[in-house]
Amino acid sequence: MSAAFSDLTQFREILSTLVAPAAASLDAAAARNSQLTKPQGALGTLEDLAIWYAGWRGTDKPEIRRPQVIVFAGNHGVTVQGVSAFPAEVTAQMVANFEHGGAAINQLANTFGARLDVHALSLETPTADFTQSPAMTEDELLEALSIGWQSVDETADVLVVGEMGIGNTTSAAALAAACFGGSAEDWVGRGTGVDDEGLATKTRVVAEGLSRNAQINDGLEILRCLGGRELAAMCGAIARARDLRLPVVLDGFICCAAAGCLAKVSNSSLDHCVAGHLSAEGAHGRLLKALGKEPLLSLGLRLGEASGGTLALGVLKAAVACLSGMATFAEAGVADG
Repeated sequence: MSAAFSDLTQFREILSTLVAPAAASLDAAAARNSQLTKPQGALGTLEDLAIWYAGWRGTDKPEIRRPQVIVFAGNHGVTVQGVSAFPAEVTAQMVANFEHGGAAINQLANTFGARLDVHALSLETPTADFTQSPAMTEDELLEALSIGWQSVDETADVLVVGEMGIGNTTSAAALAAACFGGSAEDWVGRGTGVDDEGLATKTRVVAEGLSRNAQINDGLEILRCLGGRELAAMCGAIARARDLRLPVVLDGFICCAAAGCLAKVSNSSLDHCVAGHLSAEGAHGRLLKALGKEPLLSLGLRLGEASGGTLALGVLKAAVACLSGMATFAEAGVADG
């Protein structure tokens, strides 16, 4: 399968002509929910979540049988500035760990019956240091978007996207600031656990990147100039999921910052997405508020690699199971009120 775009103009056009959930299915799912054997609203957020999912899947009795989790990996040239507590070689080492089943995401994907795919994007060629030049050329951005687009399983019924890339919390902080405003200090956190000196370095680097790209206001240009290949690939996958009416569970700060570039292009581009969790990265809550997303979980996670989003699959699967599997009052022979 090839991507449905060959330049950024075509990708922007895709984001401007997005499919919507099936209104009839939303109405039917809400009607079914109102007749289930429970007091109205007794399942709280699970009810809204299941109805949302049903609308995107086009049925009032949906199921989740084929979850897909995709982890994209990339390296960042900005790491030469000393922004991470770990060397860039760790990216490739962790990709090998994913492939051998030894990472947290492997265990979580197995737990929730999800297919796990890992895509390493040109790890031997880091993006450029965005304090010196744009992180990617237009061709490099298009290639990453295309890899993300093509990585989505058309038979999946829910998608979780995540990342691995030393230095990518620095890139994510820059993306968030460029998309939603504020200073570098507002968005920079400790990431992999940098000390105070490292935090100051990250803040300086993000500020320099923002200053260099202060005139850029387009979401895809922000992604090109301040992002990374794995962040762009997540955007491509999220856009393809929308094309398929496939619900998406967003992971943590880095994933949400990348998704914010799509939201910058089109306000409705993330309507098919829910936030899997609130991470321990300090600015994630601010970012979720900017995106208008309420997290399903808040467990102090800060691992990345789609771990929080995959864990939230349990909540989504439970919501869908209740909507589709519970009996109505009429089916159960229970008096309604």
